[in-house]
Amino acid sequence: MRRLGSVALVACAVAPGCAESYPKPAPPAELSIGGGGAFRLAVRKDGKSLRLTRGGTEELVRLAEGGIQLGMLDSLSDTASYDPYYLDPAIAPPPSDLVWQGITGGELAAEGGEARGRLAFGGASARLAARADASGRFLLSLDVEDEDPAAPRVAFVRLRLRVSRSEAFYGLGERHDSVDQRGKLRPMQIEPDGEVETLYNEVHVPIPLLVGTRGWGTFVESKRVGVFDVARGEPDVVEITYALPPLKGARETFKVHLFGAAHPLDVTKSYYDVTGYPLLPPRWGLGPVMWRNENREQAQVADDLEKLRALDLPATGMWLDRPYATAVNTFDFDPKKFPSPAAMVDAIRGAGLRLAVWHTPYLEPAAEPLVSEAKAKGYFVPRPSIPLNKWSVPIDFTNPAAVEFWQKNLQRYVAAGVEGFKLDFAEDVAPSLRAGRNAWGFFDGSDERTMHHDFTVLYHRTYREKVQNTPFLLCRAGRWGDQANATLIWPSDMDATLTKHREKFKDAQGADVVGIGGLPATVIMGLGLGVSGFPFFASDTGGYRHGPADKETWVRWAEQTALWPAMEVGDGSSTMPWESPPGTGRDAESLDVYRAYARLHLRLFPFFWSYATRIAADGRPIARPFGLAFPELGAHPDDQYMLGDELLAAPVMTKGQTSRKVLLPPGEWLDWFDGDVHRAASALAPTVVEVRAPLGKAPLFLRRGGVVPMLRPTIDTLNPVTPGRGLDSYDDDRGFLYVRAFAQRSGVSWFSLYDRSTVFVDRGDGSTLALELAGPSEYRGLVAEVVGVPAPRVAPADLPRFDTVSALEAAPRGYAWLPAFGGTLWVKSSSRVAFSL
Repeated sequence: MRRLGSVALVACAVAPGCAESYPKPAPPAELSIGGGGAFRLAVRKDGKSLRLTRGGTEELVRLAEGGIQLGMLDSLSDTASYDPYYLDPAIAPPPSDLVWQGITGGELAAEGGEARGRLAFGGASARLAARADASGRFLLSLDVEDEDPAAPRVAFVRLRLRVSRSEAFYGLGERHDSVDQRGKLRPMQIEPDGEVETLYNEVHVPIPLLVGTRGWGTFVESKRVGVFDVARGEPDVVEITYALPPLKGARETFKVHLFGAAHPLDVTKSYYDVTGYPLLPPRWGLGPVMWRNENREQAQVADDLEKLRALDLPATGMWLDRPYATAVNTFDFDPKKFPSPAAMVDAIRGAGLRLAVWHTPYLEPAAEPLVSEAKAKGYFVPRPSIPLNKWSVPIDFTNPAAVEFWQKNLQRYVAAGVEGFKLDFAEDVAPSLRAGRNAWGFFDGSDERTMHHDFTVLYHRTYREKVQNTPFLLCRAGRWGDQANATLIWPSDMDATLTKHREKFKDAQGADVVGIGGLPATVIMGLGLGVSGFPFFASDTGGYRHGPADKETWVRWAEQTALWPAMEVGDGSSTMPWESPPGTGRDAESLDVYRAYARLHLRLFPFFWSYATRIAADGRPIARPFGLAFPELGAHPDDQYMLGDELLAAPVMTKGQTSRKVLLPPGEWLDWFDGDVHRAASALAPTVVEVRAPLGKAPLFLRRGGVVPMLRPTIDTLNPVTPGRGLDSYDDDRGFLYVRAFAQRSGVSWFSLYDRSTVFVDRGDGSTLALELAGPSEYRGLVAEVVGVPAPRVAPADLPRFDTVSALEAAPRGYAWLPAFGGTLWVKSSSRVAFSL
């Protein structure tokens, strides 16, 4: 065919019959794969391209020409790590003999609803299979074979996904610097980082799940080292590279899942369908859970319990951090410090708390006779590299006898009344030392090339199996699939500051520190984890490193952690909320603010727990990145988020800030604390409002039509308590369910609870209001606070009216109307009530 110059192209646009004169080549034939529903995978027969579409026409993502590549070397070495992080020229020079080969031949055919076939790559081949596992869930499998199996050359596999230039990307696990992954290089394993104080990248929970804001996602089901280059060099390309040299002479199948969803928040459900659904923590695990970094003695625990209750501070749990045992890990309580552990556990439980303890997979040399037994019977990892702890080589959880040994000893704590564990460390199995292997060998024959993933999972599973009934397992690390074991994640030891990741600050000696980040980083980490399959996250209130935090930092941190599904309270300086370390400025006001927010957190238990129980149905995180909840607005802030569908939280995380800008989605939003109503009209961009945020006030907004269930204002704990202590316990008396509703102007609002009951707030045509707690409920009735309504014209004749809320609460039923918040109607009733307004 003749090549058309620019003149001919112009003529073609106007001349009849031009299309016949210069016909376009026919598009390559495609195989269409569906799983029912709106999503389809169109795969070219030559394997060089595939497209994930929605509704038959909307292309979400495309594996374009050159989209599958094999990285080939002249020869492979068993001592090389093939860590693709070091293929980036900005980090290290790539191997001089590395050649990337694309598809050079072969064809796919339809076979049993799948596309299958062998493809040539020049020096290697691969069997490709593409299938639909369910609606919106597709699997690509690649089985790579070297041309000469005796001299393998394929070291890497790479996918190049063509994406929208305008979309943002979420997920990839626990990241410190941004909720939006666009423009980032994200390794799926721990790597050195000489710039930050800790000297490594702090990637404790790397999850190879990427979610695009157009409603698609991809998950790489691999335990090998890998890296995601998220539109760094090319704004429309996501490049995923994994190591794939043979292990013991064989290669595993390289599996990549593609997900499509009606809304990007729904993508995580498809990930759960593949890897397993999260194990919910015990109810008390949502906190506040208290702890000290160092527990001096049993008398200190008793004093903490007394202070909590004397100062009217709500709490649901406590963990003992080290040192509490005779040594690490002797599975006991040091008798010199804790002479009566049974009495201590009884006191903790009697105060309405549950007990957990800190633990690791090591044995300190002083932990005899356990150390001798473990050595004699081969319970330690037999071929370790360099342990990243000061105690011992890890216990080998691939050895069934070692697992039995460990669980038998764990039973001593379980029998003593311990109901959870804070699982620290266990990140010794780093997979690489730059280009070389960090070689480990395990009982089952595996090594660090997959055990950098599996060891974390096996460690947590060992404890989960021992504490079976809704275990509290607060874990430092996690891997894909580990959400079935690790009920909560905490972000390791963060800076006790309001600084961002890599932001410089001065330490106590005046030296410059490039920090891993303080409060702002923890919010980003928690939001990323929720999208990545770990919906429960809690940071140390006040931080850990360089503590204790000053008054402003500590108060702002308490405000934020209270407005989060799980709350744990403790720091690296072992300071409790009522203590005022010298130089911090913490005072009675700090304690008052903490008390108010800790109780608000506990009161929100029905709200948080209802969303927790919905995860099995919809897969959506409880705390949601703003940009993922409202992708149509094109804004991706790191410092505000949604709690469910109803609440928008915008914590203050900047030093000296007493007001802040908040991005609002369309609708009306009620300031939770002062009742101001902010209106956002645009459906194309967020509305920016400036709100007051003095110390002690965290911006929190309830959307018009939102209904938020809560516990009563006097609640102290979720657990049973010793009678006569004067403590208000949810377990002892559910009482009335409190509700705050920002009523719609007309129509029905509702909230479905974990106990299968539903709160209805019905405005009818706008001239009436009806309230009801419908269905089977564990609560005795409803105390509803409906904001933004006029005084009733007609109330039920048998419903008493009161002038104050306190008088209403003391009565068995009734109502009160107050002018606050633009008119607030309070109603207490065990049955449906209706008003004319």
